[in-house]
Amino acid sequence: MTLPTQRHVMAAGLRLAYWDFGGTGTPLVALHGHFGRARMFARLAADLGEGFRVIALDLRGHGNSDRADDFEPDAYLADVAAFLRHLDLGPVAVLGHSMGGVLAFRLAARHPELVSTLVVEEGGALNRQPVVAHPVLDVRGWPRRTATLGDLRRAIEAHGIPDAGYFLESAVEHPDGWGLLFDREDMMASQQALIGDWWSDWLGSHCPALLVHGLDSAILPTSLASEMVRRRPDTVLREFSGCGHWVHDDAPAEFASVVGDFLRQPATTTG
Repeated sequence: MTLPTQRHVMAAGLRLAYWDFGGTGTPLVALHGHFGRARMFARLAADLGEGFRVIALDLRGHGNSDRADDFEPDAYLADVAAFLRHLDLGPVAVLGHSMGGVLAFRLAARHPELVSTLVVEEGGALNRQPVVAHPVLDVRGWPRRTATLGDLRRAIEAHGIPDAGYFLESAVEHPDGWGLLFDREDMMASQQALIGDWWSDWLGSHCPALLVHGLDSAILPTSLASEMVRRRPDTVLREFSGCGHWVHDDAPAEFASVVGDFLRQPATTTG
């Protein structure tokens, strides 16, 4: 089995990190959501197996990528377009979670030559109240450092997070204690910038798409997920009962199976 390798690419003057999980199979570019990092796709890469080559980017301000002054959606979009051109793999399948899902379908609409297939996990075409009750997670009160990883988990969960596991993917030990790789104020700005109506981008591409929805999600309402599939041709909806916003964490094996089955299907539409 090929070992994952961390590499770097320059985009807009930023040094962006990415993980290439290896293999010679079909390329799948993966984009995480807010507070995430590329490493979170390690389980998916392993479960998909040698038939796929998962390549995941640490978005600006996340993981091991540089911080930035600009967290507008178009800045993220330019980064990912530059990244795909750097990879030079031709049009590829792109998977995104949450903010990464919105980024993925915006990429397909704005740069159709780069995207062959879409997998959108919990990324909505509408991200604002009242459709989404809480489009911004307030992390300003989260600690900068704690003495132990357990202390960091407890501090995050004390702010109303039932399970801090997703956020702890970005936890690292520093000389002065445990902290998170993202900056709290950066994440507030980035979340605020994502609030809006993204219907034109969702409907602006024509490649095959899979929309993955957790029925217990507080971020993507089931009614919105159904409407997204109804309004966009060549789009499949897969709903996961007992799963919330992080389907890839709540049901990792099932998620990988659904993604793999979808990507193995012959394309029915060209962009």
